[in-house]
Amino acid sequence: METAMRFDLEVNQNKFLRVGGREMHAVLSVTGQGDPAEDDPTAPSDPSRLVEVLVIDCSGSMADPPTKMAAAQQAAAAAIAVLPDGVRYAVVQGTHEATMVYPATPTLATATSATRKEARAAVARLGASGGTAMGSWLAAARDLLPPSSTINHALLLTDGINEHETADELERVLHSCVGRFVCDPRGIGEGWRPADLLRIAAALHGTAEAVRRPADLAASFRESVLAALTKLLPDGRIRLRTMPYAELVFFKQTSPTIQDLTEYAERVDERTWEFATGSWGAERRDYHLCLRVTAPDDVLEQDRLAARVNLVVDGEVRSATATVLVNWTVDMAKSARIDLSVSQVTGQEDVRQAINAGCDAFDRGDRIEAHAQLAQAVALATATRDEAALEQLRHLVDIEPDGLVRLKEDLSQADVRVSIVDSVQNPLQVPAPRVPAVADVICGVCLETSPAGSASCEVCGAPFGAGPTAGLPA
Repeated sequence: METAMRFDLEVNQNKFLRVGGREMHAVLSVTGQGDPAEDDPTAPSDPSRLVEVLVIDCSGSMADPPTKMAAAQQAAAAAIAVLPDGVRYAVVQGTHEATMVYPATPTLATATSATRKEARAAVARLGASGGTAMGSWLAAARDLLPPSSTINHALLLTDGINEHETADELERVLHSCVGRFVCDPRGIGEGWRPADLLRIAAALHGTAEAVRRPADLAASFRESVLAALTKLLPDGRIRLRTMPYAELVFFKQTSPTIQDLTEYAERVDERTWEFATGSWGAERRDYHLCLRVTAPDDVLEQDRLAARVNLVVDGEVRSATATVLVNWTVDMAKSARIDLSVSQVTGQEDVRQAINAGCDAFDRGDRIEAHAQLAQAVALATATRDEAALEQLRHLVDIEPDGLVRLKEDLSQADVRVSIVDSVQNPLQVPAPRVPAVADVICGVCLETSPAGSASCEVCGAPFGAGPTAGLPA
């Protein structure tokens, strides 16, 4: 599938490190834009590009209370109702195994008024029995979704713990699904585990959500499907190439959701990594990159290339390039500065860790530790003006005008689990200064790359411009 999308890459960092400094942090911003020639480049894409699979937990626990199964049926019906004509789709029932609900055989239906009516009738007949094995559910979705250039999306609903398969079995399935489709997991009730939802969302580049009231589930399903309809590109991959004196520590998405992508990276060669990012529409995403760097010589006060970032679309490397630099300096004023974007993402991580620690303590029955951690989260969120985190915290604690924090007396397990999942949502972004995408230059001696404008090669030291092949555009 051809796409007219174009991308801009930006890097924000403080490139200066004190002498002996080893850790370089940078925030990479990737902005996707539709074809500006179209009347509305943000409008929903061609419905025939989308393939949707709804996976509904029908384990025995969904019958207790019965409102959960009723909410699941209503939500699935709502999602089916908003599928435009031309979308291919299927509904899968999840228990200790995966079975087809609609169509009756392991195939895809094409959305029409007639098939939507049949699918809703099939969903209305769902019942609750059996166990929970999410890996088998995801494998069924994977096998239904075509391994092609379509935009593949799955919605997975669960109310329980993944108890009928091992963690390793689920992990093997997740690795087999990376890059094949995006999955948005949803939780309902009080029995599901946040770790399961967050694991699936991180591996398959979706958003994890949970509802406090069963009646809210239908709106969540509709929004997820409508968001999938706006996607224009099945997958964009971020390619990171480090210099010999730089090593990858981690690569995390920080906005619009927090996801650690390091574990699921594909290693192209000794110094090159690719990170699948899922389907793209007209949107911006931010990533936190951490490198471990070692000064290759005693030269100070000089910009050196630590890593180069490109975007790979349809197997081709796009021309825009972002560079991460490092400059070892004796000027403490330079190295002590903290970049605004880097400070924001590290501050949000501190808030998230405090929220999760408080929720974990509450789960253990330790209300004293829960109060201490959540009060710390309130203090951190207040200091960083993280209104989204404060809104989440108000479901867990009462915050008095004088700053006093109290655990809610009627705090439920559902509130705690939903808050853990909500803590990875990050709708706030600090506008970053534009950094124009520039082409690196290739050294004619060692064939390595250096930032545009460099006077000499960052690797071998050969001066650019000294020969017919030195300093060629990358």
